Order: sequence, then structure tokens, then C-alpha cells
Amino acid sequence: MRNFTMLFMILCACLVGCGSETLRVTSIQLGRSVNPDDTVSSFTTRFAPGETVYLSVATSGAGSGTISVRWVYEGRVIDEPKKQVAYRIAATTEFHLQSATGFPPGGYTAEVFLNGQSAGSRPFRVETRR
Repeated sequence: MRNFTMLFMILCACLVGCGSETLRVTSIQLGRSVNPDDTVSSFTTRFAPGETVYLSVATSGAGSGTISVRWVYEGRVIDEPKKQVAYRIAATTEFHLQSATGFPPGGYTAEVFLNGQSAGSRPFRVETRR
């Protein structure tokens, strides 16, 4: 009976550990459009002033939290949207940046946060096309 109890305890510990991966960011993608599942369909890091910039944050694991993006132009924060998420499997969360008057040319950065901790950033440029 003692061996059975020990085996049962080991099995329970293994089951608790399985599938308990916490929510984490696995990739950050930029592009001109997104698919229905919120993944980027047209990858790029160069945008025209009038284009919408799409950002897709892929996550794995299970859990809930806040995913946010800090959009920065030439060192100044221009937007910081946040989304509350709760996922049980791998998922993708979409953000976008757009301007009714167009973006000034120059260097931009999109920094992604999960629960207030930086998960990575992606630089991009806005350029006038010739």
C-alpha cells in the first residue's frame, strides 16, 4: 500500500506540472494587414504615411493578463493601447496604429508588454514613396 501511495503522489505531481505553462509572448510581427486569426498577412517594417501599421502578438501557454503596446515616434510615446486577454491555448492578439492625417516620416518602435514586463520590440519606418 505504501508503494501505491508513493506512486499516486508522483503521478499527481506530474499531472499538476503538465500543461501548466504560463502565458508568454512567442513572437511579435508587423505588417500592412492581418488574417482573420489576427496573424500578420503582409509582413513589412516600412510603411507609407497614410498606411495602418498592424502588430500581431503571438502567445503560448494558458492564463490571463494584460498585453499592451507602446508606440513610439522619435523617442516620444504616441499611443499605449492595452488589451485584457485570457487564453487556454496558443493565440494571437492584434493591435494597430493609424492616423487620419498620416504619420510623419521617421523611425518608430512598437514595444510589447505582458503584464507590465517588456516582451520585445520591433522598429519600423514611415517613408514617403518615390
